Amino acid sequence: MIDGGPPALRGDEIEIPAVTEWTMEMLDAADLHPAPLPGVEMTFTLSGVPSPEVSRALYAAVGARVCWTDRFPWTYADWRAWVDRPELSTWIAMAEGTIAGYFEIEAQPGGNTEIHLVGLTHAFVGRGYGGYLVEQCTRRAWQRGELWACGTGRATRVWLRTSTLDHPNAIANYRRRGFKVAAEATAPKPVPDPRAAPWPLPHDPRVASRRHEEEELIT
Repeated sequence: MIDGGPPALRGDEIEIPAVTEWTMEMLDAADLHPAPLPGVEMTFTLSGVPSPEVSRALYAAVGARVCWTDRFPWTYADWRAWVDRPELSTWIAMAEGTIAGYFEIEAQPGGNTEIHLVGLTHAFVGRGYGGYLVEQCTRRAWQRGELWACGTGRATRVWLRTSTLDHPNAIANYRRRGFKVAAEATAPKPVPDPRAAPWPLPHDPRVASRRHEEEELIT
């Protein structure tokens, strides 16, 4: 699914003339439809230590092939501010000893709970994992205030955004899980090249290394 941030402005972008974006929602946990179990066990772990590096790596690994580019302009500080919040939870999916995907959920005011991101790494696409990933993501979204984001109150609405830039099967997968379209809009969108996502480090490690060597000489 896409991230809801503002379009990035970069020199390598192209404008897609008509991108349709859907807002989808589920208003009751009872509306969630289970997915078939995947062929092998899939486990889900809540990331207990916010990590800009890990979140950015997952964003690129999962999203590059479906044009997740809205966060490309984010700096290290932007990523750190985003992930280091008690109302945000990041879950890592594992299968066959490998990271199979992840999802990111946010507890918002009024019981609104947004699934910002959910997707599989490329090696697991088309192997029957997608429906189960969305099901387990949605289950955890409904457990907001108990399993994660404790003290924020229970979820009353789980929602997400997807678009024609996403995987072709994404919207059908969400519908099968019980999500319904709440809004639809079509507009042009500038999309940076998903193959290149430069990210300046927060500091130059070469400088830090030289400083460490100088300190050893002084002591």
